[in-house]
Amino acid sequence: MKKWLAILSISAFMIGTFSSAEAARGRQPCSGKKGGISHCSKGKFVCKDGSLSASKKICR
Repeated sequence: MKKWLAILSISAFMIGTFSSAEAARGRQPCSGKKGGISHCSKGKFVCKDGSLSASKKICR
């Protein structure tokens, strides 16, 4: 049981590390000149400049 808890803890830490590193590098929908995310429409991110994000991520 302790082994599984340790494995789950390490896995959660690794996932958190990779996702925060990705965010720190600016890998977010509508970053840069697009001004950030305005809202979500039909699973796609809509940028503040009115364009749809080319991101493969799905929003809800």
